[in-house]
Amino acid sequence: MSASAAAIPSPAAHTNPSSLSLDSNSRQDVKRRTVAVVKKPNAEALSEAGVNGVADKRVIAGGKDLSHTIRGESVVERPKDLSQAKRDLAASAVALKQKKSAHRSERPKWQIVFNVIMKASLLLAVLLWMGQLVWRWKNGSLLPFSAVDTEGRISEVEASLKRTAKMLQVQLEVIDKKIGNEISKVKTDLTKQVADKGAFLEVKLKKLEGRADTLDKSLAELGEMGFFTKMEFEQFIDELKKSRGLGGSDHVVTLDDARNFAKEIVEKEIEKHAADGLGRVDYALASGGAKVVRHSEPYTSGKASNWLVAGKGRSAVHSNAHKMLEPSFGEPGQCFALQGSAGFVEIKLRTGIVPEAVTLEHVSKSVAYDRSSAPKDCSVSGWYEGPDDDPSARSEKMLLLTEFAYDLEKSNAQTFNVEGADPARVINMVRLDFTSNHGSHPLTCIYRFRVHGYEPTSLGADPMIKA
Repeated sequence: MSASAAAIPSPAAHTNPSSLSLDSNSRQDVKRRTVAVVKKPNAEALSEAGVNGVADKRVIAGGKDLSHTIRGESVVERPKDLSQAKRDLAASAVALKQKKSAHRSERPKWQIVFNVIMKASLLLAVLLWMGQLVWRWKNGSLLPFSAVDTEGRISEVEASLKRTAKMLQVQLEVIDKKIGNEISKVKTDLTKQVADKGAFLEVKLKKLEGRADTLDKSLAELGEMGFFTKMEFEQFIDELKKSRGLGGSDHVVTLDDARNFAKEIVEKEIEKHAADGLGRVDYALASGGAKVVRHSEPYTSGKASNWLVAGKGRSAVHSNAHKMLEPSFGEPGQCFALQGSAGFVEIKLRTGIVPEAVTLEHVSKSVAYDRSSAPKDCSVSGWYEGPDDDPSARSEKMLLLTEFAYDLEKSNAQTFNVEGADPARVINMVRLDFTSNHGSHPLTCIYRFRVHGYEPTSLGADPMIKA
């Protein structure tokens, strides 16, 4: 119930305002009720009230004057009938509502018209906007708000990416220039360092090349010295043991034993050198009775010629022919020179022998200016010729003893063994033929030619046996 609603007051008030009672005319079955009504002042009541807050008009409820309740007085009335009380209460509530509506309708009409026009305008604007939005959506010219927002963001992102790409490009160009400058500096430094290192290494390489040349020369000298191989050393040890009578392989060879044995070898080599350098008998030695009996055309120079003085005859020989049968003692030019690169020499030996080897000697390379005149491809033949034999028949009796090639890189005196020596064959004549030399076209020089063997009498053979 509203605060402005008034309860139905009882006809008489009791001493205690808060208590209510039924009169004697009430029904016996109705319970005693107590109704207290307090009316609180409101804005409308205060506007209509007087100075003291009491309204001029009276409030009538159930035929009673309730104006005195505005001051806070309470009226307690005993209703005659409960249904009547309810009806009175509803009538008072309706009256109060009508009073409120009458108060509200008192606003100015222009304000009401203005409110209606504004609301209608807003509603029309919303309807127009909704219709335009539907039309655009139908024609596809309008995207959803999210799509429009996304497109804007995409355009912003694209613009930002373009700006970022330009900035990155600028930064890359700057970095590229910096890197190019750094690389050029590094290249310059590296080139300078490489040049410096190259010059330093070049100096070192030159020093190493000089040392390598010195080492090569040393190795060549060591090679020429002819060191022992393992096999040769073992043979040397065996010969040492045999010469010293040291039997058995368990015996240890001391350094003194090796020194004494080496001393003996050196003494033998000295004796051999003293004995014509080879230690073998030379049966073609001129001082021993051997002589040159025939040769090819000798080499002559100048106007006078010893060959012309000696005369040209069948048995005539050059006056220098004997030099090839005598020691030259290593002196250059002490030889017998024959014209051209091919020729021959026939020698009669001191006596008949069984041939074993021949030796051809040229000037040593340590003292010679030019060794191209040395004979190269040679052959030696032998036969026996008696006092009464016809020299024209010598070709039938000639026997090939050996063929060889003289090597300038070896010793100046080179010995070649006779192939298939037969003790029953005795010779007293030899023929040296050369078909080439080592490059000299005008002449070929023979410094010394030797024939080695043994006399058949030393073996009990008949010296007159013919080959």
